[in-house]
Order: sequence, then C-alpha cells, then structure tokens
Amino acid sequence: MIVCVLDDLLFSIKIRTAAKQLGADVYFERTPGMAVERIREKQPSLAIFDLNSARLDPLGAVAQLKADPETRGIRTLGFVSHVHVETIEAARDAGIDEVLARSAFAARLGEILKE
Repeated sequence: MIVCVLDDLLFSIKIRTAAKQLGADVYFERTPGMAVERIREKQPSLAIFDLNSARLDPLGAVAQLKADPETRGIRTLGFVSHVHVETIEAARDAGIDEVLARSAFAARLGEILKE
C-alpha cells in the first residue's frame, strides 16, 4: 500500500495509471491536516509527497511522521520542481527519505511503485 499526499491532478492520474498497471494499492490524501492521520492509519510501505503543494503542508506532515515512533520507519519520498532548492533543503531537514525532481519522479514512477 502506498499513500500519496498531493493535489496535483496530472501527477494523481500518472500515479493511479502506473499503480493500476502494476497492481499496486494506492490511496490519495487531499485533505489538509489529514495526511499524517491517514498514513498512521494505513501504515503504507511508502508515502509520496508533492513538496510543491502549499495547501497540504507536506513538510509539516513529513516532520510529524519522522518525529513519531509509530510512523518514523515509513519510507517517505517527495517530488519537487528542481529549481526550488529551499524546499528540497527543508524537506531533508524535516527528515524525508528521498527527494526527486518532478521529471525524475515521473520517469522512475514504475520503478518507485514496484519497490
């Protein structure tokens, strides 16, 4: 099971299509403030965050997950526009496991979902 915290329609469609082809279970969280609760409830093998989403507070969610012993071990991956260096640094400071440029994330999506 994979939980995606994003509100970008294009990436939602890409992820849903790739997951369907691979038979992967994907859950989307689009409600501000509910991402951490949903991830805690689902205990996914991976949580994917759109780090450019101002509405969903992905950096705050990652920091909460990594501070909680119950969710600290859940693998987190964020994708971001490569020009947002400050966001990339803030995500790493929050404890995210991996950050990819949006283009690299799209190119490696099948591989990411298989893991």
